[in-house]
Amino acid sequence: MLRTRFTETFGVEHPIVQGGMMWVGRAELVAAVANAGGLGFITALTQPTPDELRNEIARTRELTDKPFGVNITILPSINPPPYAEYVQAIIDSGVKIVETAGSNPEPYLPYYHDAGIKVLHKCTSVRHALKAQHVGVDGVSIDGFECAGHPGEDDIPGLILIPAAARVLDIPMIASGGIADARGLVAALALGADGVNMGTRFLCTRESAIDQKVKEQIVANSELDTQLIFRTMRNTARVADNEISRKVVEIEKAGGKFEDVRELVAGARGRRVFEEGDLDAGIWSAGLAQGLIHDIPSCAELIERMVSEAEELITARLADIVTA
Repeated sequence: MLRTRFTETFGVEHPIVQGGMMWVGRAELVAAVANAGGLGFITALTQPTPDELRNEIARTRELTDKPFGVNITILPSINPPPYAEYVQAIIDSGVKIVETAGSNPEPYLPYYHDAGIKVLHKCTSVRHALKAQHVGVDGVSIDGFECAGHPGEDDIPGLILIPAAARVLDIPMIASGGIADARGLVAALALGADGVNMGTRFLCTRESAIDQKVKEQIVANSELDTQLIFRTMRNTARVADNEISRKVVEIEKAGGKFEDVRELVAGARGRRVFEEGDLDAGIWSAGLAQGLIHDIPSCAELIERMVSEAEELITARLADIVTA
């Protein structure tokens, strides 16, 4: 048993988290992670309306009686979704853990805390983690440069970012980016984290509701098979290497602006990748952890393997290195 501040604060068995992923964080995956003793998050904005989010939460409860949470990412938008209504749907549904990302979660914290909800905020820098702690979140998830999605603009990998954050934070912290197995879990704990968050690794599980061809491509890919897009726009995103992401990078290098790539990076095109298995239909998030993924296990198999191998690493291999 690996007991940490994270497992105690958030009430889960193992310090392993499946964070929110657009088009991926659905009931089957979240429940499978929860039933295996980890913490899974429904992605709120994958559901087209707050009422449909309520239905997805109810559906998850039919599949598990273990703790799970909801992710809500709040970003600037020309036509923003009704964030306040999604927040109310989370509260009304009795969810007790929320993962926030994007903008400062402070405006919604009183509503979450009044409802007895613990908040885990995703950050990509020490300064953002300190700000989140200051405004009153219950824990942070710190994303290193290796991660899929948006790693921020500082380009600091986890080997530096995790201990730098651990040195100044008082609240529980989990590590994200480049973690896919027991070695990553033990390394994160050694660096000062209280657990790990995995996205790409959970994409590639049996309960993940994405097309099998995408999972097989993740297994086939190496740590070299990602692209960094939107670098010139100061909105860096790490995505899988494919025809579309390479084209976006080429347009940026030629001086193109967002308007020149808007159609290529549309969310609807990325959704087609996951749902139809057309690997070049659009961009799709994947991290450097692809290079560590060699199979497509169930969530239960993955978590049990990680925990048992981590315990063996800590109590046997590493212990044997120490001599009197």
